[in-house]
Amino acid sequence: MSIVKLNNRSVKDVTSFGSISSLGSITHIATQTASSSASVSFTSGIDSTYKEYIFYFINMHPASNNVQFEFNMSIDGGSNYNVTKTTTLFKARLAENNTIQEFGYETSSDLAQSTNYQPFTYAGVRYDNDSSLSGVLRIFEPSSSTFVKHFISTCNYMSSSGSSPVSYNSFIGGYGNSTNSVDAIDFKMSSGNIDSGQILLFGLN
Repeated sequence: MSIVKLNNRSVKDVTSFGSISSLGSITHIATQTASSSASVSFTSGIDSTYKEYIFYFINMHPASNNVQFEFNMSIDGGSNYNVTKTTTLFKARLAENNTIQEFGYETSSDLAQSTNYQPFTYAGVRYDNDSSLSGVLRIFEPSSSTFVKHFISTCNYMSSSGSSPVSYNSFIGGYGNSTNSVDAIDFKMSSGNIDSGQILLFGLN
């Protein structure tokens, strides 16, 4: 592999760059807005068109206090959300009053060949007026008939430790252990409704 060297190191004096091949394009597929919703389901638009599907969560606010935001997958168009999953979750957190500073793996939030909903969160999301969760979920080639369905996610949200709010950054990774096409995704809180928030779906090739 050759190294590109700029003899004149000032960017303002560079007159041209070598060509860079396209890495693909991202396409907006759908946006859903929650309003006292029991769940938000995407039952169309997830097919063989794209190699990767990306969900963005914008200010997901729970109607109940200290509940998990979670998801599951379907192979029958949303009739059942029960794909078997094996996952991991680790998190970093810092309290507003600086009393908690922690990073670690959380065995209570992972799944081992389970059809349960996978939480994006380790601790529950607060339901204060200014509290919410935002983040992203990426699912790779859900229509494959050969491979399991890998996914990764990172979310940041406001939780609690006693009276002090805490910033949590949670990371999950895993796979749906099925070679059937995943064609629908459901998002919900572990208890109560999604009071408000938006979920945007994009496709990437």
